[in-house]
This record gives sequence, structure tokens and C-alpha cells, in this order.
Amino acid sequence: MTQTTSYQHKDFDPIVVADIGGTNARFAIVADYCQQTRQFEIQHQITYPSAEFQSFEAALNRFLSQLPIDRPKRACLAVAGPIKSQQVYLTNLGWHFGIAELKTQMQFDELAVINDFAAFAYAAPYLDAKQNLIIKSGQPEPDANIAVMGPGTGFGAACLARDINGSAVMSCEAGHINLAPVTALDRQLLHALRSNLQHVSIESVFSGPGIARLYRAMAEVKGHTPMDLNASQISQLAAECEVCDATLTHFCDWMGSVAGDLALTFGALGGVYIGGGILPRMTDRLLSSRFIERFTEKGLMSQYVGQIPVTLVVQDNIPLIGAAACLHERRA
Repeated sequence: MTQTTSYQHKDFDPIVVADIGGTNARFAIVADYCQQTRQFEIQHQITYPSAEFQSFEAALNRFLSQLPIDRPKRACLAVAGPIKSQQVYLTNLGWHFGIAELKTQMQFDELAVINDFAAFAYAAPYLDAKQNLIIKSGQPEPDANIAVMGPGTGFGAACLARDINGSAVMSCEAGHINLAPVTALDRQLLHALRSNLQHVSIESVFSGPGIARLYRAMAEVKGHTPMDLNASQISQLAAECEVCDATLTHFCDWMGSVAGDLALTFGALGGVYIGGGILPRMTDRLLSSRFIERFTEKGLMSQYVGQIPVTLVVQDNIPLIGAAACLHERRA
């Protein structure tokens, strides 16, 4: 990722970037940006187990104290938690901090804190196509909206909205939209899911815990007694278990419809990027599934979504790239 001969050091003020999740806190310095390659130069990257620290401030102080360079004056943090009224809550860790207070305490001239999927959206124009996997080819429109989404511990989504006046990232709670059935099997599965869930959202199925729910629903539809399996066990048994195999295949199929719905919602003629921790481990199944067919089955709007490319993002450091892009674009 580092191409130092092409960078313009004199015009770039270094940025402290972070990717803060429930398990790990990753920090780095973005030292430069190459206009030609649209790549950020990431240095001094370090990962700490989040549980080692009583607060986010303690983790950030540890990182800053270990830097062999002068402390940068600007920072952007990508966090897997809600940001409300300039207050950040990482509930799994018991961490909470105010953005203005942190800026003063750390003596930053510039500080932004963004949701992890907002960071994904900011990162989208800076991704390296050679490092990622095209799920569906298409003809993206330059400077059109880009949608990002993905199943992991939950289901996240965001949009990079672009027009002649510039760009902005729209965060949202798309994971909590009602999950829509399309096929007869979808409807049967949804009926089974509703026996245990009052509200069947996208995240109810398209997440790690969701795979286990989909498995139990699939077993009911197929007339089998479900085993007590988590997502990892379902994946491990897929080669020998008919219900596990059908669950993972339908996960990929139905994900196509969900992605197509969100592409329409966001007007994502610039492309759809899918991340999260699940689908990169299922690439062969995803590519052989009905994902593309279901993505484009949108009635009167089938031609519209048919031109939209879909990329599975497996590139490293997406939240760090997005955090850097968030501040970089303020000065562009």
C-alpha cells in the first residue's frame, strides 16, 4: 500500500486514525496521500485488545505515547457503536466519551468520530479494485451515489451521496428494516422466523446470529429437527448436512434481494460494496448462488439495478482508510 515515491509530503498533515470494536482497538497514523493512485500511506499501525483498557482515552493515550513521531494535530475515529449528541457509546466495553471533551484532552485541532459503516462509505472511492472481488459486473456512473453494506455481528449499511455540490455520507439503521420475502421459500422461512421473533428485520437473518436463526427456520420448513448450531458449526457441517447447506445457499440468494433493495433505496448507480465478516469466507458459494439474479429482479427497475456493479470487499484496513478519507475530503 505504501508508494512513497509518488507522495506529496509537504501538503499533508498526518492523521491519527482508529478502528474501535468490541474485541480490538486498532490505531495508526496516515502519513500521506497519493493523488495519482488515490491511496493513503498508513504507518505505525498497532492493535490492542480492547478489554485491556478501562476507557477509550486510556487506549488512545497508550498509542500516542508510543509514537516515534510528533503527535499529530488531527484525528478521525471509526467506532462500532452509536454516536448521539456528540457522545460516543461502546456498550460492549462500557466505554463512553464526549467528542468535544476528547478533542480538548488530547489537544487535537481537528477531531471527527464516525460510525464504522460511515467509514466504509468514506473509504469506497479509495479502494483498490485489484484487492477485491467483483460479484456482479456493471457500468458505474462517475460521481454517482455508492452504497455499502454487510452482515457481520449485525448488519450495517451507509451511503456515500454525491452530486454537483460535493459529497456526504449518510449513516442509517437499514439493518432494522423489515425483511421482505420474494420467493415462496422466502415466505415459508419468514413464517417460521416469525414464530420466534416479533419483528423480522434484515439483521435478524443477515448476521452471525441470523445464520443460526435461518438454519432453524430452514429445518422447520424442510421437516427436520434442528440441532443446536451456531454459524461456524453450520458452515463446518454444510458439506454433509442438507439443511446447513441449504441455509448457507439461501443466505447468499436472499442477500441478493436485500442488496438490490438497498441499491434502489440509495440510488447507488456508483456501485454497491459489500463487506462485513461473513461473506468473504463464503466467496465460492456466493459466486455460485442466485445473488445476481435476485439483485436484479426488481420489476420496472430491473434495468436500473442491472447496470450497478457489486464488489465484495476483502481489502484490509477499510475503517482506517475511511477515517482518513473523512478528514481528507474536508480539505479537498
